[in-house]
Amino acid sequence: MQGSTSANSNDPLSRGGSDAFPFASGMTVFCDFDGPIIDVSERYYSTYQLGLAETEASYKDQGICLHLQRLTQEQFWQMKQARLPDIEIAMRSGLQGQEVDVFVQRVSQIVNQPNLLHKDRLQPGVQWALALLHSRGMRLVLVTLRRQTQATQILENYGLANLFTCIQGTEDDHSAYHNYSDVKKQLLAEVMAQQNVLPASAWMIGDTEADILAGQALEIPTIALTCGLRSRFYLQQFQPTRITSDLLSAVHYLLGCTQAIAV
Repeated sequence: MQGSTSANSNDPLSRGGSDAFPFASGMTVFCDFDGPIIDVSERYYSTYQLGLAETEASYKDQGICLHLQRLTQEQFWQMKQARLPDIEIAMRSGLQGQEVDVFVQRVSQIVNQPNLLHKDRLQPGVQWALALLHSRGMRLVLVTLRRQTQATQILENYGLANLFTCIQGTEDDHSAYHNYSDVKKQLLAEVMAQQNVLPASAWMIGDTEADILAGQALEIPTIALTCGLRSRFYLQQFQPTRITSDLLSAVHYLLGCTQAIAV
């Protein structure tokens, strides 16, 4: 099940609110949450460390000593950005056989625990990027695999929720970590219908293949960001319309496109 919530657009960051530029560009920007807006790298690495430690402790209680090769954060994140599965990461960390299954199951159980969620941070430049789009009259819509209530609360905590016309998310805690492409396509299709958005007047911004494939399936041009869960090399194979380093760079690119069209 999925849902959506509308957000009040009256915000001081918008330089006077949406009335100053009442959707002047006629454009809708769909944006993913984890990666483009929220940096999850610290939480994912902490989850890896904790999962490994708990697996090691479990076997130690059975009198079995595991010979682990713990990855550095840089090594771990490179593997995540290359989309290596947790099974492969576990094996490269020295686990084998049933040990791998124990680790993968534990990671899935703890990745969304409150004591790890607090490690998420706002990506640099996000507040300026969102306010800039909003001030130009572009309609902002969040499309995320995160639990909708969770994403909404986080945006409210940062004072950003009211920059979004709509927040579309899921009703479970597992879709985001597993990055289900089919669910992202469904979410995007639903919110396009709800908001009466035509593909020719929209862009999709995300950091994974799920975002690119969803946009392409609905004939929306896509911008892939390398600040999140996938590397530039990995993203290139999906042929997004544009690849940029972060959300602010993507926004500058979009504004350049709209100015060129206006001229």
